[in-house]
Amino acid sequence: MYNPLTDPVSTFHLVPHTCGLNSNLDCHWLLDRSPSELIGRRHYPAGAVNLAQSGNTAQQNQSPDLAPSTTEIEQGSPCARTSIMWIAIALICLALVIFLLKYVFSPTGPNPFDVDTREPVRPIVFDKKEKKKVLKQGFLTSKVPANLDVIIVGSGIGGLGLGVLLAKVGKKVLVLEQHDRAGGCCHTFTEKGFEFDVGIHYIGDLLEHKPFRCMLDQMTNGQLQWVPLDNPFDQVVLGPPENRRVYPIYSGKDRFPDELKRLFPGEDQAIDEYMRLVKKAGRGIWMLAFLKICPFPVAKFLVYTGLANRLSFFFKMSSRSLTEVVNELTENKDLRAVFAYIFGTYGNIPKDTSFSMHSLLVRHYWNGAWYPKGGASEIAYHMIPIIEKAGGADVLTLFLLLASGVSVMKGQEEVHIHAPMIISNAGIFNTYQKLLPKELQAMPAIQEQLGLMKNGEGGLSIFLGLNGTKEELGLDAQNYWVFAENNYDELVEAYSKGEREESARKIPLLFLASPSAKDPTWEERSPGKSTLSLVSFAKYEWFEEWVDDKVANRGPDYKDLKQTFIDTALDVVMDVMPKITRDKIAFVDAGTPVTNNHYIGAPRGEIYGADHGIERFSAKLNATIRPQTPLKNLYLTGQDVFVCGFAGALAGALTCGSVVLGRNLHLDAIGLAKKIKLIKGNGKQTIIL
Repeated sequence: MYNPLTDPVSTFHLVPHTCGLNSNLDCHWLLDRSPSELIGRRHYPAGAVNLAQSGNTAQQNQSPDLAPSTTEIEQGSPCARTSIMWIAIALICLALVIFLLKYVFSPTGPNPFDVDTREPVRPIVFDKKEKKKVLKQGFLTSKVPANLDVIIVGSGIGGLGLGVLLAKVGKKVLVLEQHDRAGGCCHTFTEKGFEFDVGIHYIGDLLEHKPFRCMLDQMTNGQLQWVPLDNPFDQVVLGPPENRRVYPIYSGKDRFPDELKRLFPGEDQAIDEYMRLVKKAGRGIWMLAFLKICPFPVAKFLVYTGLANRLSFFFKMSSRSLTEVVNELTENKDLRAVFAYIFGTYGNIPKDTSFSMHSLLVRHYWNGAWYPKGGASEIAYHMIPIIEKAGGADVLTLFLLLASGVSVMKGQEEVHIHAPMIISNAGIFNTYQKLLPKELQAMPAIQEQLGLMKNGEGGLSIFLGLNGTKEELGLDAQNYWVFAENNYDELVEAYSKGEREESARKIPLLFLASPSAKDPTWEERSPGKSTLSLVSFAKYEWFEEWVDDKVANRGPDYKDLKQTFIDTALDVVMDVMPKITRDKIAFVDAGTPVTNNHYIGAPRGEIYGADHGIERFSAKLNATIRPQTPLKNLYLTGQDVFVCGFAGALAGALTCGSVVLGRNLHLDAIGLAKKIKLIKGNGKQTIIL
């Protein structure tokens, strides 16, 4: 069993690891065993020494009154075996507690959250040419800084966020991006005068005193502003037009359940129990982070002793499906559907969803939902200058990971850029299967990690440019989750298994949101215009035949299939939002799984990275898939390290940063948030002037 922390790996060869005096003893055998298996075990791996059989003289000379013999322990004294087992467990637990205290209170590296770096808010820049100077920096060898500390591959939020954290402690960072603009799923594009956000629809947990808000403020020096959505922020729409039910979802830890109780009289007990389970499971997420940043032997001990499950309700509930849990709570099918509606934000139907994963999303929006003022491109726009100020850079190019750096393709020229540390935000599949040389891809340790993960679902995105203001079109700052009925599992399975042309005419779920209605700066930037974004799932196999074609040359069959999906979605839009009619549509286009593959490098068109099914949330997998990789100078960041979404990818950045800097950045962010809240409570100014 490969241990990425104690088994150093050279770039091309595994280094054999020995254990103590006996080099033949497989010390990983110890890590794979529970305490009860280690105590009194009679069978040993090759090369291990059985003290009972080798005649341990110290034990033979002991008085029978003082201690039982080894033979008695092994063969005839359950009481003695039990006592020794509990003593061993107690000693191990004591050692673990000492380690945890040392780990939490004795960090070794610099702290990017040491001081509050917010600055007075500057006016938002609307000039697109000025923004392009930051967001669209093409690769030039002359732009690459000398003496780099870190190269980060991928400028999505998991890469940029980590780049900022490292820059804040003086690291010289180079961020590389294969697309023509930075930001990953946070980037925007413009067509026929309409600006569209690619992946940011709404973000939760952004109350000013919360650690997540504090973290984002520090990563943008306080320049990124957030606008709250309406309350209710989501509308759950169930059933066909002739039998349509609409259930508003309100923020607020009290208002959310209170409104559900008003909508579903007689279901108070089910709603209260749902809230209790969500709260308890969500609070246990700390163990997921700890398994990824603690030394690997400690993580394995927590997993194989069952302590990870015992100490964290998150892992205790992770093997239970969302369908299983909500079906136990109530017989009301609409209430079950409302409990589960947000599964579209992580890409797995309820029967394949870990309840623990679902709890994270529900808790994420308890205090409300927000949208970035000025649009999603503001995120990258305010992060990149912090990296550059520390002597780093963000450039757009093609690349391949090498032994001690990255190979960049500049036209036909290959340029090698070197750094002592490479961090990939390209996702686990891209990193291991595309960016590494073939001989490294074949390493058993890398193949083992790939075997634990699966590709996620493909995404379908439809972008509408509309003539008219939000008032004229009936658009508001909330989202609509529209479902053909309340039986999600059956609906989506039938859709996924159907013939593509048939499924294109029967989209079972559709997410509707208006970025223009959420952004108060929109009317100033694009008067008299509005946008609407639609999102659903689509099988990669339906579009796979066009994956190698150029974007503009995918042929009439591809365009016809896209148009069928578009027409089906528009029927839903015009039914749910009657003020939107076809004559108001000035622009419409769709992004398919092969679009995702081309523009954001998403393997098989994944909309949320690697699959987020039940297996993804086992303690064993999360102890194995961590920032460290089998290559000692290569690390992973982003959503495949933690969980999907904007917040999940940032958590992946903090987790990777914790490993790289030797301190728990999650706790550091919490500490600074508490400090700022305390200072603000005392009436002191916290903005640095």
